Amino acid sequence: MSLDTLRETLPAYAKDLSLNLSSLAAETTLTDQQKWGAFVASAHAVGQAEMIRATEAAAIQAGLAPEALTAAKAAAAIMGMNNVYYRALHLISNPEYRTLPARLRMNVIANPGVAKADFELWSLAVSAINGCGMCLDSHEAELKTHGVAAPQIQAALRIAAVVNAVGHVLAAEQASQGAEKLAA
Repeated sequence: MSLDTLRETLPAYAKDLSLNLSSLAAETTLTDQQKWGAFVASAHAVGQAEMIRATEAAAIQAGLAPEALTAAKAAAAIMGMNNVYYRALHLISNPEYRTLPARLRMNVIANPGVAKADFELWSLAVSAINGCGMCLDSHEAELKTHGVAAPQIQAALRIAAVVNAVGHVLAAEQASQGAEKLAA
């Protein structure tokens, strides 16, 4: 399924999401690798099958290299773990847990297989979806050390926001259709 086909399946109440998805697919603030990696990482973070298939197809069609596709998926995977752990450390009022080593493997962060700035950008997008302020601050600071400008960071956050919302609309529509079938 293409992104355009996916957009056509969105209900009328999600027209703004469809328009945003279209404009973000044409985004030029980011390189194509940064943009499509952000789409793929965000879709994997949301976990909605149609969204994943459409973004991966669009990314591959746009020329996203296999190693970048893998790295974007890795960003979603590692942040799925880190965002829960570090958000919990931030939320627990007992500061003792912040002094303990995480003792979680995170090797992919050091060697993601793509430019470090791109991987950090994708990790930031996933952290926004997963709601980890501690990780957002950490990845934003790292992006700044790599010279990534605020408009580029904002573009990745916009992609994350729209992919997240579209994924939730698709899941809700599937659930609603299932409920209609049960009622019939």
